[in-house]
Amino acid sequence: MLNKYPLWKYLLVLFVVLLGLFYAAPNLYAPDPALQIAGESSAQIIDDKTLNKALKALEESGIEHFGETIDPQGRSALVRLRDSEQQLTAQARVSRALGDGFIVALNLAPTTPDWLSNYGGQPMKLGLDLSGGVHFKLEVDVEAAVERRMENYLNGIKRVLREERIRGLVALNGQGKLESRFKTEEQREQARTIVADTYPELTLDRVDESNSWNLLASMPEQVRKEIADYAVGQNLTTLRNRVNELGVSEPLVQRQGRHRIVVELPGIQDTAEAKRILGKVANLEFRLVANLDAPASEKQRYEYRSEDRAGRTEWLERDVIITGERVSNAQASFDQNGRPNVSISLDGEGGTLMSRATRNNIKRRMGVLFIERKYRTRYEMQEDGTEVAVKVPYDEKKLLTAPVIQSALGAQFQITGLDSQLESSELALMLRAGALAAPITFVEERTVGPSLGAENIRQGVKSVQYGLALVVLFMVVYYRVFGVAAVIALSCNLILLVAFMSMIGATLTLPGIAGIVLTVGMAVDANVLIFSRIREEINNGLSPQMAIHAGFERAVATILDANLTTLIVAVILYAVGTGPVKGFAITLSVGIVTSMFTAIMGTRALVNLMYGGRRVQSLSIGGRKA
Repeated sequence: MLNKYPLWKYLLVLFVVLLGLFYAAPNLYAPDPALQIAGESSAQIIDDKTLNKALKALEESGIEHFGETIDPQGRSALVRLRDSEQQLTAQARVSRALGDGFIVALNLAPTTPDWLSNYGGQPMKLGLDLSGGVHFKLEVDVEAAVERRMENYLNGIKRVLREERIRGLVALNGQGKLESRFKTEEQREQARTIVADTYPELTLDRVDESNSWNLLASMPEQVRKEIADYAVGQNLTTLRNRVNELGVSEPLVQRQGRHRIVVELPGIQDTAEAKRILGKVANLEFRLVANLDAPASEKQRYEYRSEDRAGRTEWLERDVIITGERVSNAQASFDQNGRPNVSISLDGEGGTLMSRATRNNIKRRMGVLFIERKYRTRYEMQEDGTEVAVKVPYDEKKLLTAPVIQSALGAQFQITGLDSQLESSELALMLRAGALAAPITFVEERTVGPSLGAENIRQGVKSVQYGLALVVLFMVVYYRVFGVAAVIALSCNLILLVAFMSMIGATLTLPGIAGIVLTVGMAVDANVLIFSRIREEINNGLSPQMAIHAGFERAVATILDANLTTLIVAVILYAVGTGPVKGFAITLSVGIVTSMFTAIMGTRALVNLMYGGRRVQSLSIGGRKA
């Protein structure tokens, strides 16, 4: 019996190996440290003037750079640096030179040649432990969440008192309490009963003055803690949703301490976009436009002023119909005239509130107010003579649109009046991912230091090299010619593993490298099973050609059973694990598939080429001739 593959099987194995070589090749090109410059708004254009200002700042600081580019849409610019140790210094210099309104983020610029990238060839993404990605530490402004809740109480108390026709002046005093002033004690007691029923969590105190009966409403410390915990938890959920929208593989978003959140994004390419999306504190408020012809007694409801995009001032009612927190879904689209808009879907309560407000106000205008938390940078001199950048927050409020209510709105409607498709897409993403319950501030941003990442990579590569060298030595010495075939198949297995992980965009971490080492052992184990089976068949009296054929055929079932159980474990690890555990599971799963292909088909093809088509009297396998 002659062991020969049909031509198509040889060509299949060759094609798969060559394809693996092509898609594994991009990993030979290390990325360059870089800065990425983008606007705070997705609609902001980065031009040559902005780029030149950034380059001038780098040159004045003596920081070497090269390969400056602006993307075709003008959304961001990329400046490559010679030394990764200068990234943080370069970021600080460029941020100061450009001023507020720009995001300067750390990045890694790919160096893959066009002849590879044009056909989808990209290197594997590296986890943070291998110096590929970005680390953010965010601080949640819980006091802002408490202030927002007090404003909600203020508006709510005004509303219920107005509905019950109880006249009184309600305002926030300087001590963070709500103070209501009434002309009679009877009015105060009526108001106290209503407020206590509506907001039982508030502490109410009576305060008498010479000409007024006052009611103080304060928030107990326990309620403040609950609001703070809710704000951090809600922000955690929102940030996870936003990270999911970015499509980052194996991200880490977790709480750190009472008020901080850590976000790690391995292998991300557009760090400026990530920083803009994660840090954007934006919300929508729907308010009725003020009726300036209303009686003077109702004018107190119209003390909320805002500007539209043309700089015109509009007076809005203080009462909010709904906020962006009631949005259950949002999609960017176009209206019948081809202008960008956002299609909104509200939750049940939001739909009810919108329907009630618009049903009773046909032919009035409703304003869509966009509120965004921004920061002004102030530089303060320290005692040691160094300057520190201090971020001062402020809220920018713009009226997107104020259309006339033609009919009662329900849970679905559209927001128009947007400037561009980019703006509508970003607004839809913000609403879809959820509004932040409190503003957040970036208190730390970094990539993993090059020394740590390089050392991790060095140690990981060494472990693979040592393991591979020992395996090669054993296989060649013990199995002779068959060992050479196994070593070639093992090398092809590593190439296919790297290529496949690069193609699917998997992130390589230190546990992933451990999975590669384990894959090397499993691939050899499959060959050992085959070779041992061949020896058994020869000992049972079969001829060398028959023994080769029977050894491969009968060992396949054992190999499949052993690898299938390991694959099931890998799938379970991926399903229940997080972060590094998932990285290990992905590498292990891919390695199992590639090792079965190279062991069953690759090694068989090589052995067939060596022994097939000719008469063989004996085989050198297992340390002796058989």
